[in-house]
Parts: sequence; C-alpha cells; structure tokens
Amino acid sequence: MSDHVARPLRRPLRAGALAAALAAAFTLLCCTGGAGAFFLTELGGTGGDGLRLASQDCTGDFRIKITGEMPRMSQYGEIQLRNAARIVKVGQELKVPPRGWVIAVATAMQESRLRNLANPTVPGSRTQPNEGVGSDHDSVGLFQQRAGWGTVAQRMTPEYAAGKFYEKLLQVPDWERIPLTQAAQAVQISAFPDAYAKHEMLASTIVNALAGGAARTVPVDGGQACDAAAAGRVAASGWTAPIPGGVGSGFRTADRPAHNGVDIAAPKGLPIRAAATGRVLVSRCDPDRAGQVSCKVDGWPGKGGCGWFVDILHAGGIVTRYCHLVDKPLVRVGQVVQAGEKIGQVGSSGNSSGPHLHFEVHTDGDRSSRGAIDPVPFMRDRGAPLRGTE
Repeated sequence: MSDHVARPLRRPLRAGALAAALAAAFTLLCCTGGAGAFFLTELGGTGGDGLRLASQDCTGDFRIKITGEMPRMSQYGEIQLRNAARIVKVGQELKVPPRGWVIAVATAMQESRLRNLANPTVPGSRTQPNEGVGSDHDSVGLFQQRAGWGTVAQRMTPEYAAGKFYEKLLQVPDWERIPLTQAAQAVQISAFPDAYAKHEMLASTIVNALAGGAARTVPVDGGQACDAAAAGRVAASGWTAPIPGGVGSGFRTADRPAHNGVDIAAPKGLPIRAAATGRVLVSRCDPDRAGQVSCKVDGWPGKGGCGWFVDILHAGGIVTRYCHLVDKPLVRVGQVVQAGEKIGQVGSSGNSSGPHLHFEVHTDGDRSSRGAIDPVPFMRDRGAPLRGTE
C-alpha cells in the first residue's frame, strides 16, 4: 500500500532530516491510493499556541543568552522569556540534560507564569526585585518556593530558585522517563499535581527558541543528538517517532485529499510505540464498510475500517492515532502509557494493501477529520521526524 523511516555525534550533532468531547462515526479516507472512503466509528484540548517565535531549528549550538533581544510570542513577554532563559542557563551550568530544562520551564509557567513573585505575607519580599505579587501561603519567586527552600532573598533570585529545583529534580527516580507532570510534582508537592502537563508543549517550544532547538534532542554517547527520537529514544520534548520508517502516502495529498494522516511502510510485526505520554482513549477493532468486525485477518483495498487501532490523548489536547495493527493492541482504554512504550505491532488489518502504520495527529481533543493536522511538521518540530518526508 504505502511506501514508507534518525545519527549521532558527540555533543552537539544532527541526526538528519487530556478531555475531549467524543463524537460518533466520522468519515475518513482509506489507506490505499485512490478515493475509497471508510468510516472510523466512535471518533470524536488546546493545541494552538499563537507563537511568533524565532527559528525552532535544531542547530546543535545550545548556548543561551539572558541579555539582548528575546524571542517574541503571544503568551509571554520579554521579562518572562528572559526568566525562562535564566532557568535554562542554570540547567546548562549544572549539566542537566535538556529534558530537565523543559520540565523546569513548564513548572515555572504553572507556578508563576514565569514571573518572579513577591508575597504580601512574606516580610521583605516586596523590597526584593520582583515582577508582581502572589498569594500562595509563604511562597515566593519563579517556582513559588516556601521557607524551607532558602531565605527570601535566595528564593527570589531566579538562578538560586532554578538551581534548587534542579537539585531536587535530579533526585527523582527515572525523572527523564516519567511524565513531566509527575516529575514536577515530585519536586513541588503541589495541591494540583496534574497541572504541569498542559505546559509541556509550549515549554518545549520556548526551550527550542532560546537554546537552538535543544528540546528536539536525545542523549547519545554523552552528547545530544538532534532529531533522533525513534526506536524508543524520546526527545527532550517528550515525543518519539512511533516507528522508524519512511512516509509514502502523505497528508491530504492532491490525489488523496481526505487522507487525514500519513502511511509509514514497515515489516509486519515491527513494534509500534506511543509517540508521547498519554491516556488511551480507544483500543479495538474498527468495523469495516460492511459493519463487520473482522480484524484478525489481513485487509484489502476497499474493505474499509482502520483495522486494529489505538487513539491516545496527550497533554495539550493532542490525540495520536495508530491504525492497521496486526493483532489486538497491547494497551487498554484508560491506561496511561509512557512515550516510547510499545502499544502494538505493525500489520495490515482493515482497509490496507500491505503492512504499514497509518499515523494521525489531531489537535484540541478533536478526533474527527476536523482536528487532523499534518503529522510531518508536527513530529519534526518535536525532534521525532517521520523519515522520508524531507
């Protein structure tokens, strides 16, 4: 059916080029060339960031400056982005991998909106340099740290506050692999433990803009490799390619304008991995055009249906879809999966002419065709490019 597939150096290098209202029965296009449409039954966040940023390219030069002109964006001003730069710079100085920078920036986004906050209940805080006043217990600063974290002056010094955050983060077991919100919560012990997740995508974008695309890297041989998140390696952004392979049939091409994803050719049985941490929304066999649930055999062009498939809801209302699995998925509805976790194997069930993965990305928690976006630039910007597309 379709034809469809990252090189490391030492630091630095390039590797080449949650919820939603669910709807029922949305028409999608099948995964064979041509115009045969099929119905993916029971398919139904916030994806748009309104960014006006500098280049997100992964340059391999992750040096950061806290003076001079800052990138521009709609949600945060220059002072806030300068604070983010301070956080990243401290992480660099402490030799914390870029994943830690993303976690730290996302945490400060939740705690203070990247502002160094004083507190009227904390004597002396309002005489310290500040960018506003908060009111959370005796918390102050970018990370809203309480008295046990240091003196008022220390906690309201961005570099000190960031350093204390990283110090505690590095003590969290498996902090680079667990969901961002869990890692942040382990440090902050917040009353809202799930609040950090929604900032992950934007935090990654900020890190990319400030530090040469660093959120697009994976650790390799003691360094950081750009755009190499595949085969279980997860980028600092928290994303990985679901399979290594080359895109054959692309997103809404001229001959397939209703093709709401991309097809990646791969051998039958190749592991399919969750592209990012999330919660499984759907895990089942999609009925074919005749209404038959028949995914235990290979499909054929015109059969209709997505075959065995999985939908996963990620932070920020992003949904990913994985179709044509060879057998029943390895995950169940409601299960939380981690980025890079095996969820099934490549097959040819449903409307398919050969082994491949049909992969979709949707925004705003909208699982219908209305929410579909081109997966190629989306995954590339997260350091997990779908090979054969550039």
